Amino acid sequence: MAKRKKHPRLPNGYGQIRFLGKNRRNPYGVYPPAKEEYENGQMKPQKAICYVSDWMIGFAVLTAYKAGTYTPGMENDIQVDDKKNAEDFIQSLLANYNQVQGIKAKEEPQLTFAEVFRKFNVKKFGHEYDAKKVKRTSLEYTLRAGFKNSAALHNRIFAELVTDDLQEVMDACPLRHASIEHIQNLYCHMYKYAMSNNLCTKDYSSYVEITQDDDDEHGIPFTDEDLKKLWETKENEVSEMILIMCYSGFRISEYKTLDVNLKERYFFGGIKTDAGKNRTVPIYSGILNLVKHRIKVQGSILPDRIDIFRDKMYTQLATLGIEKHTPHDCRHTFSKLCEKYKVAENDRKRMLGHKIGDITNDTYGHRTLEDLRNEIEKIEINLL
Repeated sequence: MAKRKKHPRLPNGYGQIRFLGKNRRNPYGVYPPAKEEYENGQMKPQKAICYVSDWMIGFAVLTAYKAGTYTPGMENDIQVDDKKNAEDFIQSLLANYNQVQGIKAKEEPQLTFAEVFRKFNVKKFGHEYDAKKVKRTSLEYTLRAGFKNSAALHNRIFAELVTDDLQEVMDACPLRHASIEHIQNLYCHMYKYAMSNNLCTKDYSSYVEITQDDDDEHGIPFTDEDLKKLWETKENEVSEMILIMCYSGFRISEYKTLDVNLKERYFFGGIKTDAGKNRTVPIYSGILNLVKHRIKVQGSILPDRIDIFRDKMYTQLATLGIEKHTPHDCRHTFSKLCEKYKVAENDRKRMLGHKIGDITNDTYGHRTLEDLRNEIEKIEINLL
Protein backbone atom coordinates (compact mmCIF):
# COMPACT_ATOMS: atom_id res chain seq x y z
CA MET A 1 0.00 0.00 0.00
CA ALA A 2 1.36 3.42 -0.93
CA LYS A 3 2.32 5.57 2.03
CA ARG A 4 0.78 8.98 2.46
CA LYS A 5 3.19 11.75 1.55
CA LYS A 6 4.83 13.55 4.45
CA HIS A 7 4.49 17.31 4.45
CA PRO A 8 6.67 20.02 5.97
CA ARG A 9 6.19 20.80 9.64
CA LEU A 10 4.56 24.19 10.10
CA PRO A 11 6.13 26.83 12.37
CA ASN A 12 4.94 27.09 15.97
CA GLY A 13 1.88 29.30 16.22
CA TYR A 14 1.11 28.97 12.51
CA GLY A 15 -1.85 26.62 12.77
CA GLN A 16 -2.44 23.02 11.70
CA ILE A 17 -3.39 20.99 8.66
CA ARG A 18 -4.70 17.60 9.79
CA PHE A 19 -5.36 14.53 7.68
CA LEU A 20 -8.80 13.28 8.79
CA GLY A 21 -9.08 10.07 6.77
CA LYS A 22 -8.93 8.93 3.18
CA ASN A 23 -12.66 8.20 2.84
CA ARG A 24 -13.59 11.87 2.86
CA ARG A 25 -14.11 14.16 -0.10
CA ASN A 26 -12.01 16.81 1.64
CA PRO A 27 -9.72 14.82 3.94
CA TYR A 28 -7.67 17.75 5.25
CA GLY A 29 -8.89 20.04 8.02
CA VAL A 30 -7.33 23.50 8.24
CA TYR A 31 -7.14 24.89 11.79
CA PRO A 32 -6.00 28.28 13.11
CA PRO A 33 -3.41 28.41 15.92
CA ALA A 34 -4.78 27.66 19.39
CA LYS A 35 -4.99 30.67 21.69
CA GLU A 36 -6.77 29.45 24.83
CA GLU A 37 -5.73 26.71 27.23
CA TYR A 38 -7.38 24.50 29.82
CA GLU A 39 -6.39 24.71 33.50
CA ASN A 40 -3.97 21.79 33.00
CA GLY A 41 -2.03 23.80 30.42
CA GLN A 42 -3.25 21.93 27.32
CA MET A 43 -4.43 24.11 24.47
CA LYS A 44 -8.14 24.16 23.59
CA PRO A 45 -8.81 22.85 20.06
CA GLN A 46 -9.96 25.40 17.49
CA LYS A 47 -12.82 25.08 15.01
CA ALA A 48 -11.63 24.33 11.49
CA ILE A 49 -11.36 27.22 9.04
CA CYS A 50 -12.39 24.86 6.25
CA TYR A 51 -11.85 21.37 4.81
CA VAL A 52 -9.86 20.84 1.62
CA SER A 53 -8.87 18.09 -0.79
CA ASP A 54 -5.12 18.73 -0.84
CA TRP A 55 -2.51 19.64 1.78
CA MET A 56 -1.06 22.39 -0.41
CA ILE A 57 -4.48 23.98 -0.74
CA GLY A 58 -4.73 23.84 3.03
CA PHE A 59 -1.34 25.54 3.32
CA ALA A 60 -2.49 28.28 0.96
CA VAL A 61 -5.65 28.81 3.02
CA LEU A 62 -3.72 28.88 6.29
CA THR A 63 -1.16 31.32 4.94
CA ALA A 64 -3.91 33.59 3.64
CA TYR A 65 -5.67 33.32 7.00
CA LYS A 66 -2.48 34.34 8.80
CA ALA A 67 -2.03 37.25 6.39
CA GLY A 68 -5.62 38.39 6.88
CA THR A 69 -6.51 37.85 3.22
CA TYR A 70 -8.63 34.71 3.60
CA THR A 71 -12.31 34.87 2.66
CA PRO A 72 -14.74 31.96 3.20
CA GLY A 73 -14.97 29.75 0.14
CA MET A 74 -11.71 30.90 -1.45
CA GLU A 75 -10.38 27.33 -1.05
CA ASN A 76 -12.75 26.30 -3.85
CA ASP A 77 -10.94 28.59 -6.28
CA ILE A 78 -7.42 27.40 -5.46
CA GLN A 79 -6.02 24.97 -8.02
CA VAL A 80 -2.79 23.04 -7.57
CA ASP A 81 -1.38 21.95 -10.93
CA ASP A 82 2.33 21.15 -10.76
CA LYS A 83 2.80 21.68 -14.49
CA LYS A 84 0.68 24.72 -15.13
CA ASN A 85 0.18 26.72 -11.98
CA ALA A 86 3.08 25.75 -9.71
CA GLU A 87 5.07 28.94 -10.18
CA ASP A 88 2.11 31.25 -9.63
CA PHE A 89 0.97 29.12 -6.69
CA ILE A 90 4.35 29.28 -4.97
CA GLN A 91 4.69 32.99 -5.58
CA SER A 92 1.26 33.51 -4.06
CA LEU A 93 2.25 31.57 -0.97
CA LEU A 94 5.50 33.49 -0.61
CA ALA A 95 3.75 36.82 -1.00
CA ASN A 96 1.23 35.94 1.68
CA TYR A 97 3.94 34.57 3.95
CA ASN A 98 6.01 37.73 3.60
CA GLN A 99 2.92 39.73 4.45
CA VAL A 100 2.47 37.60 7.57
CA GLN A 101 6.04 38.31 8.61
CA GLY A 102 5.58 42.02 8.02
CA ILE A 103 2.42 42.11 10.12
CA LYS A 104 4.10 40.22 12.95
CA ALA A 105 7.13 42.49 12.91
CA LYS A 106 4.82 45.48 13.17
CA GLU A 107 2.37 44.15 15.74
CA GLU A 108 4.75 42.16 17.93
CA PRO A 109 7.94 44.07 18.78
CA GLN A 110 10.84 41.97 19.96
CA LEU A 111 10.36 41.46 23.69
CA THR A 112 13.23 41.34 26.14
CA PHE A 113 13.74 38.57 28.67
CA ALA A 114 12.40 40.86 31.41
CA GLU A 115 9.32 41.81 29.39
CA VAL A 116 8.47 38.17 28.70
CA PHE A 117 8.87 37.38 32.39
CA ARG A 118 6.52 40.18 33.39
CA LYS A 119 3.90 39.00 30.90
CA PHE A 120 4.31 35.44 32.19
CA ASN A 121 3.98 36.65 35.79
CA VAL A 122 0.59 38.24 35.06
CA LYS A 123 -0.62 35.14 33.22
CA LYS A 124 0.58 32.69 35.86
CA PHE A 125 -0.16 34.55 39.09
CA GLY A 126 -2.82 37.09 38.11
CA HIS A 127 -0.97 40.24 39.12
CA GLU A 128 1.89 42.46 38.01
CA TYR A 129 5.43 41.65 39.08
CA ASP A 130 5.64 44.89 41.09
CA ALA A 131 2.19 44.55 42.66
CA LYS A 132 1.98 45.46 46.34
CA LYS A 133 0.01 43.74 49.09
CA VAL A 134 -0.68 40.55 47.14
CA LYS A 135 -0.44 37.00 48.41
CA ARG A 136 2.45 35.22 46.72
CA THR A 137 2.92 31.46 46.53
CA SER A 138 6.18 29.65 47.20
CA LEU A 139 6.46 29.00 43.46
CA GLU A 140 6.23 32.72 42.75
CA TYR A 141 8.96 33.49 45.28
CA THR A 142 11.12 30.80 43.72
CA LEU A 143 10.69 32.19 40.20
CA ARG A 144 11.29 35.75 41.38
CA ALA A 145 14.58 34.60 42.91
CA GLY A 146 15.54 32.92 39.65
CA PHE A 147 14.67 36.08 37.73
CA LYS A 148 16.76 38.24 40.06
CA ASN A 149 19.75 35.94 39.55
CA SER A 150 19.35 36.11 35.75
CA ALA A 151 20.01 39.86 35.56
CA ALA A 152 22.50 39.41 32.71
CA LEU A 153 19.60 38.38 30.45
CA HIS A 154 17.04 41.02 31.45
CA ASN A 155 17.69 43.38 28.52
CA ARG A 156 18.42 40.69 25.94
CA ILE A 157 15.88 39.95 23.18
CA PHE A 158 14.17 36.76 24.34
CA ALA A 159 13.65 35.27 20.87
CA GLU A 160 17.38 35.63 20.12
CA LEU A 161 18.59 33.70 23.17
CA VAL A 162 20.08 30.24 22.69
CA THR A 163 21.26 27.47 25.02
CA ASP A 164 24.73 28.96 25.54
CA ASP A 165 23.22 32.24 26.77
CA LEU A 166 21.07 30.47 29.35
CA GLN A 167 23.81 28.06 30.39
CA GLU A 168 26.33 30.87 30.87
CA VAL A 169 24.10 32.54 33.46
CA MET A 170 23.68 29.30 35.40
CA ASP A 171 27.39 28.47 35.26
CA ALA A 172 28.36 31.97 36.42
CA CYS A 173 25.97 32.02 39.38
CA PRO A 174 28.09 32.14 42.58
CA LEU A 175 25.23 31.04 44.83
CA ARG A 176 24.31 27.65 46.21
CA HIS A 177 22.97 24.75 44.19
CA ALA A 178 19.38 25.52 45.26
CA SER A 179 19.61 29.04 43.78
CA ILE A 180 20.78 27.62 40.45
CA GLU A 181 17.81 25.24 40.54
CA HIS A 182 15.57 28.32 40.82
CA ILE A 183 17.11 29.74 37.62
CA GLN A 184 16.55 26.47 35.76
CA ASN A 185 12.98 26.31 37.04
CA LEU A 186 12.42 29.88 35.81
CA TYR A 187 13.67 28.98 32.32
CA CYS A 188 11.28 26.02 32.10
CA HIS A 189 8.24 28.09 33.03
CA MET A 190 9.16 31.02 30.79
CA TYR A 191 9.76 28.90 27.70
CA LYS A 192 6.53 26.99 28.20
CA TYR A 193 4.71 30.32 28.27
CA ALA A 194 6.70 31.77 25.35
CA MET A 195 6.18 28.73 23.12
CA SER A 196 2.44 28.75 23.71
CA ASN A 197 2.28 32.44 22.79
CA ASN A 198 4.57 32.29 19.74
CA LEU A 199 7.26 34.43 21.39
CA CYS A 200 10.01 32.01 20.40
CA THR A 201 10.44 29.05 18.06
CA LYS A 202 12.38 26.62 20.26
CA ASP A 203 12.43 25.58 23.91
CA TYR A 204 16.06 26.07 24.88
CA SER A 205 15.32 25.45 28.57
CA SER A 206 15.30 21.72 27.89
CA TYR A 207 19.00 21.81 26.94
CA VAL A 208 20.49 23.54 29.99
CA GLU A 209 21.82 21.60 32.96
CA ILE A 210 23.23 22.26 36.40
CA THR A 211 26.97 21.65 36.17
CA GLN A 212 27.85 22.59 39.75
CA ASP A 213 28.14 19.84 42.33
CA ASP A 214 25.17 19.52 44.67
CA ASP A 215 26.20 21.21 47.91
CA ASP A 216 23.44 19.89 50.12
CA GLU A 217 25.84 17.74 52.12
CA HIS A 218 25.89 20.64 54.61
CA GLY A 219 23.34 20.14 57.35
CA ILE A 220 22.73 18.86 60.88
CA PRO A 221 20.67 15.66 61.25
CA PHE A 222 18.16 15.22 64.05
CA THR A 223 19.46 13.18 66.97
CA ASP A 224 17.83 9.92 68.10
CA GLU A 225 16.43 11.82 71.09
CA ASP A 226 14.96 14.44 68.74
CA LEU A 227 13.28 11.75 66.65
CA LYS A 228 11.86 10.14 69.78
CA LYS A 229 10.20 13.45 70.75
CA LEU A 230 8.76 13.77 67.26
CA TRP A 231 7.37 10.23 67.32
CA GLU A 232 5.76 10.91 70.70
CA THR A 233 3.90 13.85 69.13
CA LYS A 234 3.20 12.31 65.72
CA GLU A 235 -0.49 13.28 66.03
CA ASN A 236 0.59 16.90 65.63
CA GLU A 237 0.42 17.82 61.93
CA VAL A 238 3.84 19.52 61.98
CA SER A 239 5.59 16.65 63.77
CA GLU A 240 3.87 14.34 61.29
CA MET A 241 5.34 16.18 58.30
CA ILE A 242 8.81 16.40 59.85
CA LEU A 243 8.81 12.63 60.39
CA ILE A 244 7.69 11.99 56.81
CA MET A 245 10.58 14.13 55.56
CA CYS A 246 13.11 12.45 57.87
CA TYR A 247 12.18 8.99 56.58
CA SER A 248 11.87 9.76 52.86
CA GLY A 249 14.66 12.24 52.09
CA PHE A 250 13.22 14.60 49.47
CA ARG A 251 13.95 18.32 49.39
CA ILE A 252 11.08 20.31 50.87
CA SER A 253 10.30 21.92 47.50
CA GLU A 254 9.91 18.45 45.99
CA TYR A 255 7.04 17.56 48.32
CA LYS A 256 4.92 20.24 46.61
CA THR A 257 4.73 18.23 43.37
CA LEU A 258 5.46 14.72 44.60
CA ASP A 259 3.31 11.86 43.28
CA VAL A 260 2.18 9.59 46.13
CA ASN A 261 1.14 6.06 45.16
CA LEU A 262 -0.48 4.57 48.25
CA LYS A 263 -1.47 1.36 46.51
CA GLU A 264 2.07 0.48 45.46
CA ARG A 265 3.54 2.40 48.44
CA TYR A 266 6.05 4.72 46.84
CA PHE A 267 6.85 8.38 46.18
CA PHE A 268 7.78 9.55 42.70
CA GLY A 269 9.23 12.90 41.72
CA GLY A 270 12.25 15.12 42.15
CA ILE A 271 13.79 18.28 40.81
CA LYS A 272 15.24 18.55 37.30
CA THR A 273 18.82 17.46 37.81
CA ASP A 274 20.21 14.42 36.05
CA ALA A 275 20.39 12.29 39.20
CA GLY A 276 17.45 13.76 41.10
CA LYS A 277 14.60 14.02 38.64
CA ASN A 278 11.88 11.40 38.40
CA ARG A 279 13.22 9.14 41.11
CA THR A 280 11.24 6.52 42.99
CA VAL A 281 11.49 6.15 46.77
CA PRO A 282 9.51 3.43 48.59
CA ILE A 283 7.30 4.70 51.40
CA TYR A 284 8.98 3.37 54.55
CA SER A 285 6.50 1.22 56.48
CA GLY A 286 7.07 3.24 59.64
CA ILE A 287 5.57 6.39 58.07
CA LEU A 288 2.96 4.76 55.81
CA ASN A 289 0.07 5.51 58.19
CA LEU A 290 1.33 9.08 58.62
CA VAL A 291 1.33 9.55 54.84
CA LYS A 292 -2.17 8.06 54.50
CA HIS A 293 -3.49 10.26 57.30
CA ARG A 294 -1.91 13.38 55.85
CA ILE A 295 -3.33 12.74 52.38
CA LYS A 296 -6.78 12.09 53.87
CA VAL A 297 -6.84 15.14 56.14
CA GLN A 298 -4.64 17.66 54.30
CA GLY A 299 -5.36 16.57 50.73
CA SER A 300 -1.66 16.48 49.86
CA ILE A 301 1.71 15.96 51.48
CA LEU A 302 2.53 19.68 51.78
CA PRO A 303 -0.46 22.00 51.25
CA ASP A 304 1.22 24.92 53.05
CA ARG A 305 3.53 27.40 51.39
CA ILE A 306 7.10 26.44 52.19
CA ASP A 307 7.78 29.62 54.16
CA ILE A 308 4.63 29.10 56.23
CA PHE A 309 5.51 25.47 56.99
CA ARG A 310 9.05 26.50 57.92
CA ASP A 311 7.66 28.90 60.54
CA LYS A 312 5.36 26.18 61.88
CA MET A 313 8.31 23.79 62.05
CA TYR A 314 10.46 26.22 64.03
CA THR A 315 7.61 26.82 66.49
CA GLN A 316 6.97 23.09 66.98
CA LEU A 317 10.65 22.31 67.52
CA ALA A 318 10.89 25.05 70.13
CA THR A 319 7.77 23.67 71.85
CA LEU A 320 9.36 20.21 72.00
CA GLY A 321 12.66 21.57 73.27
CA ILE A 322 14.50 20.50 70.11
CA GLU A 323 17.35 22.59 68.77
CA LYS A 324 16.39 24.61 65.68
CA HIS A 325 16.66 22.64 62.43
CA THR A 326 15.86 23.61 58.85
CA PRO A 327 13.57 21.48 56.67
CA HIS A 328 16.69 20.49 54.74
CA ASP A 329 18.09 18.88 57.89
CA CYS A 330 15.35 16.25 57.51
CA ARG A 331 17.04 15.17 54.28
CA HIS A 332 20.32 14.77 56.13
CA THR A 333 18.53 12.81 58.82
CA PHE A 334 17.32 10.34 56.21
CA SER A 335 20.87 10.01 54.90
CA LYS A 336 22.18 9.42 58.43
CA LEU A 337 19.54 6.75 59.11
CA CYS A 338 20.45 4.97 55.88
CA GLU A 339 24.10 4.94 56.88
CA LYS A 340 23.37 3.87 60.46
CA TYR A 341 21.27 0.89 59.40
CA LYS A 342 23.58 -0.18 56.55
CA VAL A 343 21.38 0.69 53.59
CA ALA A 344 23.43 -0.04 50.44
CA GLU A 345 25.42 3.08 49.59
CA ASN A 346 24.37 3.21 45.94
CA ASP A 347 20.71 2.82 46.91
CA ARG A 348 21.04 5.55 49.53
CA LYS A 349 22.35 7.86 46.81
CA ARG A 350 19.62 6.78 44.40
CA MET A 351 16.86 7.59 46.88
CA LEU A 352 18.45 10.95 47.72
CA GLY A 353 18.93 11.76 44.03
CA HIS A 354 22.71 12.00 44.33
CA LYS A 355 25.18 10.99 41.67
CA ILE A 356 26.75 7.57 42.05
CA GLY A 357 30.31 8.60 41.29
CA ASP A 358 30.13 10.03 37.78
CA ILE A 359 27.02 8.00 36.96
CA THR A 360 23.41 9.03 37.45
CA ASN A 361 20.28 7.10 38.35
CA ASP A 362 19.44 6.61 34.66
CA THR A 363 22.30 4.14 34.34
CA TYR A 364 21.04 2.18 37.32
CA GLY A 365 17.41 2.04 36.23
CA HIS A 366 17.35 -1.73 36.59
CA ARG A 367 16.99 -1.46 40.38
CA THR A 368 13.39 -2.43 41.12
CA LEU A 369 11.01 -0.87 43.60
CA GLU A 370 11.27 -3.99 45.75
CA ASP A 371 15.07 -3.83 45.67
CA LEU A 372 14.87 -0.33 47.13
CA ARG A 373 12.13 -1.33 49.56
CA ASN A 374 14.28 -4.13 50.96
CA GLU A 375 16.99 -1.57 51.64
CA ILE A 376 14.87 1.18 53.19
CA GLU A 377 13.13 -1.33 55.46
CA LYS A 378 16.48 -1.94 57.18
CA ILE A 379 15.84 1.33 59.04
CA GLU A 380 14.52 0.90 62.57
CA ILE A 381 12.47 3.22 64.76
CA ASN A 382 14.03 3.25 68.23
CA LEU A 383 11.71 4.74 70.84
CA LEU A 384 13.49 3.30 73.88
